[in-house]
Amino acid sequence: MKHLFTLLLFIPFIINAQDKNEKRILRKANKIHTQAFTVDTHADAPINMMDMEGFDVGAKHDYEVDGTQIDFPRMKEGGMDAMFFAVYLGQGKRTPEANAEAKEKALKIFQKIHESVKQNASTVELVTSAKEGFSAHKKGKLGVFIGMENGWPVGTDLSNLKLFYDLGLRYITLAHSFNNDLSDSSGDPQGAEHGGVSPLGEACIKEMNRLGIVVDVSHLSDSAFYDVMQMSKVPVFASHSSCRALCDVKRNMTDDMIKLLASKGGVIQINFVADFLKKPSAEVAVSIKTIRMQTMKAETTPEEKKRLNAELRQIKYKYPSDVPTVKDVVNHIDHVVQLVGIDHVGIGMDMDGGSDVIGVEDVSKIKNVTIELLRRGYSAKDIKKIWGGNTMRVLAAAEQFSKK
Repeated sequence: MKHLFTLLLFIPFIINAQDKNEKRILRKANKIHTQAFTVDTHADAPINMMDMEGFDVGAKHDYEVDGTQIDFPRMKEGGMDAMFFAVYLGQGKRTPEANAEAKEKALKIFQKIHESVKQNASTVELVTSAKEGFSAHKKGKLGVFIGMENGWPVGTDLSNLKLFYDLGLRYITLAHSFNNDLSDSSGDPQGAEHGGVSPLGEACIKEMNRLGIVVDVSHLSDSAFYDVMQMSKVPVFASHSSCRALCDVKRNMTDDMIKLLASKGGVIQINFVADFLKKPSAEVAVSIKTIRMQTMKAETTPEEKKRLNAELRQIKYKYPSDVPTVKDVVNHIDHVVQLVGIDHVGIGMDMDGGSDVIGVEDVSKIKNVTIELLRRGYSAKDIKKIWGGNTMRVLAAAEQFSKK
């Protein structure tokens, strides 16, 4: 009884110490986000910019109301300094006519991104290099980089690469969820077509290296990944992938792949899509896969995509134990750091494209990742590398190679 009384006396002091520690961590997280150049390598905000009627990326939206996760005010609120806006097209037919249409659609997305930046020029800049990104940050402005998810718009005409580069393109995810003319995908139900990267894809990688466009290996088949590792003369990254050792799905990278990527100076940017972080139950997995495959079809209308994405969000409320938290995200970061060191991991949340993590529902809440990293003993220097330093190193390496 005496021991119990003594313990009860100490409980308020323990709680007070915990509160003080949490406040200290929050202050440190705020300081890190003030100083660091935080970069997310995969943002699907252009999907809403193109498809959602009346959506203004320069105005603040509410995730609870419309399900959107990215806009410039929420980036500022969360301490997100720059994002790679994705020029994304779901894979369609590969005829000359379809390829030409894909190129035109891609050009319209580029145009929309440029227009949105110009409309918010007082607070946002289009950035195309690590140097420009750091410069925008010093001026207190947000940076918009551009990446391309799915090389389909390149078609079979590699001169399109220079056209896209001149519009600000700085990485290409060679394929998406289906095989294309450049590469096999990890998700194509028909299996391998090229046995990895096609001869056209190899020529594409060579031209990307020459121009300074980073090769992105997310979504690729394992064989295609290993081909890229042999073909690219500069480091590459996986702009939105996670660890297969923790969540056994083909979209994620094996330990061997992560080790090889790191040995060549590359970075894996952890994806925040629920079923790539934490394997759901069989029932939930089937539901998610069915919905995702429908959203990825080229012929799916904006209205259908909106309905399907709403269905995906509802899964979170129906099966909360299957939805990952910030701790699951940092488990994947931990795994990469333990495997290959701090210099080869980054962040590619895939917001507005399937990201669904409790605690980071939208871009305004990214400090919760930093807080969890601090709780696990990561230093400010480490966190700055994870949130942007490593990614900028790869981008700078691509720039430097292209100048030779």
